Amino acid sequence: MNAVLQTPDAAEVRLEHLTPAWLDALLQVELAAYAHPWSRANFIDTLNAGYPAQLLLAGDTILGYFVAMQGVDEVHLLNLTVAPQYQRQGWSHLLLDALALWSRSQGAQWLWLEARVGNQRALDVYARYGFARVGLRKDYYPNGPQREHAVVMSFKL
Repeated sequence: MNAVLQTPDAAEVRLEHLTPAWLDALLQVELAAYAHPWSRANFIDTLNAGYPAQLLLAGDTILGYFVAMQGVDEVHLLNLTVAPQYQRQGWSHLLLDALALWSRSQGAQWLWLEARVGNQRALDVYARYGFARVGLRKDYYPNGPQREHAVVMSFKL
C-alpha cells in the first residue's frame, strides 16, 4: 500500500514535547476539533503534572497531539487529536504508534482510553489500531445539559 500523507508545504514531520509556548496554537486545534474541547487549564494541569504530551508537527503547523497519564504497568490516553484539516490521512495511527513505543519504553503492558459513545470515527480508529472495547462508563462526558457515556477500550502492548 502506498500512502501519501499530506503536510503543509511538504514540511518534515516530527514529534516534539508539548510546552506552554505551543498552547495558543494547540487550543485553536482543540477548539476546531471538538464540541466540548479541553480548556487551557486542562492542558496546563497536565503539563504541571508531568504527563507525557507530544505534538505532531509539520514545520510550525500542528497536525495533532496526544496527552497520556502513566500508571503502574499501564498508560491511559487522555486526549488524542488530529487537526480537522489533516484527518483521514493516517496521523492518528502515527500518534498511537508514538504513544505505544513510549509506553513500552516505560514498562507499560497496556494502553487504556475512553471515547464518547457518539464518536464513531474515533471508536473506529481505535478498533482498527487494535484496541478492544472492555466496558462502558455511564454519564462520563459533558454534553450540553446532559451527559454522554464513554466506551472504555484497552490495547495489550
